[in-house]
Amino acid sequence: MQAWTGKRPERMAEWWTSYGLPTALVAAHSLTLIVILLLIVAFLLYADRKVWAAVQMRRGPNVVGPFGLLQSFADLLKFVFKEPIIPAGANKGIFLLAPLITAGLAIAAWAVIPVDKGWAVADINVGILYIFAISSLQVYGVIMAGWASNSKYAFLAALRSAAQMVSYEVSIGFVIITVLLVAGSLNLSAIVEAQDSAWGLLGWYWLPMLPMFVVFFISLLAETNRPPFDLLEAESELVAGFMVEYSSTPYMLFMLGEYVAILLLCALGTVMFLGGWLPPFPVPPFTWIPGVLWFVLKVCFLFFLVAMVKAFVPRYRYDQLMRLGWKVFLPLSLAAVVIVAAVLQLIRGA
Repeated sequence: MQAWTGKRPERMAEWWTSYGLPTALVAAHSLTLIVILLLIVAFLLYADRKVWAAVQMRRGPNVVGPFGLLQSFADLLKFVFKEPIIPAGANKGIFLLAPLITAGLAIAAWAVIPVDKGWAVADINVGILYIFAISSLQVYGVIMAGWASNSKYAFLAALRSAAQMVSYEVSIGFVIITVLLVAGSLNLSAIVEAQDSAWGLLGWYWLPMLPMFVVFFISLLAETNRPPFDLLEAESELVAGFMVEYSSTPYMLFMLGEYVAILLLCALGTVMFLGGWLPPFPVPPFTWIPGVLWFVLKVCFLFFLVAMVKAFVPRYRYDQLMRLGWKVFLPLSLAAVVIVAAVLQLIRGA
């Protein structure tokens, strides 16, 4: 009995070192990432509204806080304190679960994004497959919301959204394959390091793979239901789409999931095509700036392009949207996979 009691503190210390401490560190890293991500999303939402206002030559948010910087937080309080209304005929459990799934999956995908060298919650070797799997699951949140609302308009919009998201996931998947072939790794940090060269930004993948970068960017808009592909949320199409029956906090969670997903794909585009945390020129003073700042600037640049597209590109019809995905992007991305693989085989064979 005394011998067993003496070994117990040693076993507890070993358990804490092997399991407890790593779990606590991962939880702390995850919580920090979520808080920072939500703050960034709040200000990017403000930036999105400001860009759109500037294009239309109006002020945009300018009342709440200095320059209107606290507008997103005022909107948060408004949504939180409003009463959530659930339709009498809705499946209440699935109705409330759908926005949680949408927002939760969008945030969970950020676990493998490296914002700087060694700065990732989980720097796994199959990080790109993890992101692709998570983004594929987000369609279930939309389907559940449309079906649980017990409204034919919401259900039709959910079906259209599922078809749209699945169609453009195919193109994004082939674009990712071309990048993986060139980089030779499924690890996101390794993809960034493969772009590190003396040529700086000219050595990043956006230049030799410019057509794939364009396909990825347009597919990003369709995948996240951004204009000009926001047909499932367009009031003139299907009374605001699959979330027409939602209000208050559940509606806010859908919008949060959408913006986090946009930010995720902007970050993925930064990693795959824009060199991640690498400086545009590998010489001082550019190398003196921390890599995380370069990463944030590149993500903001892609988000600015997303916001500008919303301002000046007219909305597509649904048949045009599907034709672009299946008859243009799918053959183009599939041909790119074959061409890239053939060129790499010739180069390595030589």
